[in-house]
Amino acid sequence: MKAAILVFPGSNCDRDLAVAFRNAGFDVQMVWHKETGLPDGVDVVGVPGGFSYGDYLRCGAIAARSPIAGALKSHADRGGYVFAPCNGFQILTECGLLPGALIRNAGLKYICRTIALRVEETQSVFTGGYDLHQTIRIPIAHHDGNYVADDEALARLRGDNLVAFRYVNTPNGAMDDIAGILSPNRRVLGMMPHPERAAEAAHGNTDGTALFTGVARALVSA
Repeated sequence: MKAAILVFPGSNCDRDLAVAFRNAGFDVQMVWHKETGLPDGVDVVGVPGGFSYGDYLRCGAIAARSPIAGALKSHADRGGYVFAPCNGFQILTECGLLPGALIRNAGLKYICRTIALRVEETQSVFTGGYDLHQTIRIPIAHHDGNYVADDEALARLRGDNLVAFRYVNTPNGAMDDIAGILSPNRRVLGMMPHPERAAEAAHGNTDGTALFTGVARALVSA
């Protein structure tokens, strides 16, 4: 199993993401943003959190136009898995791989704490290791995590059961309490919380581990 972790100027969760995938049994390769292709045989691409390109313009907007972005979109278009926490989620919405946008938190403040999430679906490789409606605790660290989308997109997310996680108590004003969403084929997940920061016993919390082991288990069984 192979995972590629994209690295942009300003990424600061790329190593955390790499460790989480390695601990789940993946061979991990870091891919610099100026590359135009992914390594051969990559199963899953991780788009990490941080502040890509200093969050200039809109968060994720420049990264979505970086040289590696074309390869990321091609990987997703052909059915490859993509996992994108925090700034990665922002990048995916800017790439058009997921609907909606992430805007300034409702309280206009940066939020950094562990919060409760409710698992809203278990039919993806990312969520299959959890129980439906299970509550898990995952760290957040963002200033622009307020998820917004038009009525049509929200209706589609609800109707097709593509909301992966909701906040139990929304910290940022996100519409419909949305913390993470899936692509229509359920192979792309973007979420504002950081499960890679809750994937080792040393973190004091392992609620994020099942996400990474679920992807590994699905690939092995396939």
